[in-house]
Parts: sequence; C-alpha cells; structure tokens
Amino acid sequence: MHLSYWELQQFFNKSDLVVIGSGIVGINAALQYKLGHPRHKVIILERGLLPSGASTKNAGFACFGSVSELLSDLENADEKTVWDTVSLRYKGLKKLRKLLGDTPIDYRNYGGFEVFDEQAEFEKCMDAIPAFNERAKAITQNKRTYAQNKKIILSSGLAKVKYCIENSEEGQIDTGLMMKNLISLAWKNDISILNGVGVEKLSDGPSGCILLLSSGLEIKTKNVIVATNGFAKELLKKKDVQPARAQVLITNEIKGLKLKGAFHYEQGFYYFRNINNRVLFGGGRNLDIKGEETSEPGLTPLIQKKLEKMLSTIILPGVDFTIEHRWSGIMGVGKEKKPIIEHVSENVVCAVRMGGMGVAIGSLVGEMAVKELTK
Repeated sequence: MHLSYWELQQFFNKSDLVVIGSGIVGINAALQYKLGHPRHKVIILERGLLPSGASTKNAGFACFGSVSELLSDLENADEKTVWDTVSLRYKGLKKLRKLLGDTPIDYRNYGGFEVFDEQAEFEKCMDAIPAFNERAKAITQNKRTYAQNKKIILSSGLAKVKYCIENSEEGQIDTGLMMKNLISLAWKNDISILNGVGVEKLSDGPSGCILLLSSGLEIKTKNVIVATNGFAKELLKKKDVQPARAQVLITNEIKGLKLKGAFHYEQGFYYFRNINNRVLFGGGRNLDIKGEETSEPGLTPLIQKKLEKMLSTIILPGVDFTIEHRWSGIMGVGKEKKPIIEHVSENVVCAVRMGGMGVAIGSLVGEMAVKELTK
C-alpha cells in the first residue's frame, strides 16, 4: 500500500499516543490524555468496522454487582479487592453519566433486580445484605442499596422465579447511543479513529513504539495504550485475562410489555431487560464455559435454544413473541474481576479485563490508564 503525503502526515507520522481499541476504555483513555495534552496527536486504531469486543454489543446494563455475584467474587478474591472493584464500577458509571449526560445515553434508573427460584440461594443472599449494605453505603451513600422486592416478580409478569433482591442504584442505558456520542466527542477533540486497522505486532524501544499493522504498514508513536479487553492475549502476554463470548437476542415489539428494569439470574449468567417495548436477553455462557472461552463471534444452538426456552417459560410466559435479532460480543474475564491497568513496557500501558462490567467501569479505567502512562 502506498499512502499519500497527506495520509502520512495526518495519520501515521509523529503521533504522541496510539490507543489500540475504540471501545469504552479506548475512547475514554484518548479523551483523558487529550485533556491533559491538547496539542498532542492522538490516534485510535480499531480493527473492526465498529468496536470488535463488547462496547457496541453489550446489554446496556448500568450495574455494579448483584448479591450472588459478589458472594461468588468473594470466593476468588479478598474482601478489599472485591469492594474496591465495586467502587470503581460505581465511580465509572458516575463518570460516564457526567461525561455524556443522561439523555444522550438514554440512562434510566429503573433499578437492578436479581431473581431466584431456589429458596436456599435466596436466603444465603438475604443473610449477606446487612453486611453488603454497610459496605455499599460508603460507595453509594445509600443505606439500603440492596433490599428484598416482593412486588417486582408479579408486576413484571415473570413466572417460576419466587424471590427478588433489588439494587436501587442500578439502571440501564442505550449502548448504541453511548458509543455514537463517545465517538463524536473523540472527533470533536481532534482525536482520529481509524477503523479496519488491525495491529499484528507491538514493539517498544528507547525511541518509542512501533506498531506493525495487518496491512503491512508501520506506525511510530511515543506511547501506546492497549485497550483491547478480551483480545488482550493477541498482543500481550497476560495470563489472567481470557476472552468470553456473550450471546444475546432481542424480541419483536410486545404490546403492553410489563417488564421494566435490568434483571440478573443465576449469579448473573443470565440477564434480561426492557428496551423499546422489547425484551433483550443474554447469557448462558455457564452451559459451555470452555466453548465460550473464545474470541470468535458466533451463536450456538445450545445457548440460543436455552435462551428461547427461558423467554417463553420464565420471562414472557403466555406471551406471543418472535426473535428479531441475535448477536454476540467478546468480554474479557479472569479469576478476579478487578481490571488490569499496568505498564507492560516503558512506553506501553494495558487497560484490560473489564470482567463483564465495561459499561460501568470503562470510563474510569480509561482515565486510570492515562494516569498510569504519565506517572
């Protein structure tokens, strides 16, 4: 490929920062860096037409941790790490809302609801609520972040589930609006986003970084932030970050839809919500953990059939509906859910492993990556 003089000057020569990945973390990192260095040239590289991972493919849950999820997290990490991560998520949501505003992301504080069909699991979670509320109060300033909600099951038209715990501080957003407005804000701040540009190799040396692109071209830059989340292993030697595919579907418009809110089921392995009089439903990764530990997008009959069955028997019992669309996204997960934000070499910082909470934590992680880079 032979680039023009103009292309070389504007997009490939003498950049101060290249961010790899144009998702929530990548754009926020670029914006934060530009805020502190307004005259520096900042470029974001994205190998897809749109962000390749989960930023434009997630369910739009503005959530930071249901009770059963947090209990599970406490089995794999110490208490301080778990609650520090919850704090990061909550602060990240605040930062996102402040950056873009509630209307441009269609933020709705309908609440987050964890539903149960097993009494033992529900009672275990209820027993944890007093301690969890004490911990959460320091983060949310709410004395009763978590509480039982007996009415939501009936008002939402759910079947088979018997119990519910509400997180009154959670909500939902329109993921497409969020990313559209983040991209627009990047361009307004003179940050270039180049789509369809994959990075094959990244090297760092005394004179800066060299990125070998899939086209065979090279970009030289002073600094790099890798914000590829579930694809981190393709460029970096990171052991505790694995890709995790999340499969999602959405129904047709349903007249008189009762469901309203962001719902979690079975430790968050299933999640559903209302959007434009439709039901968005995703999850099922627990049916085939190893099979879904992939960076390849795709849908499987095993999970899709399970989602359809749960729609008809639990979420929309007795309601006629059709599935209008299906898709998948790639998350970045690990044994712990705290994000990895660290130098991998002198001029390269990674900001990966959002733990399935990118909407909540992504804005803050982008900021933290810049602080790590410039400290």
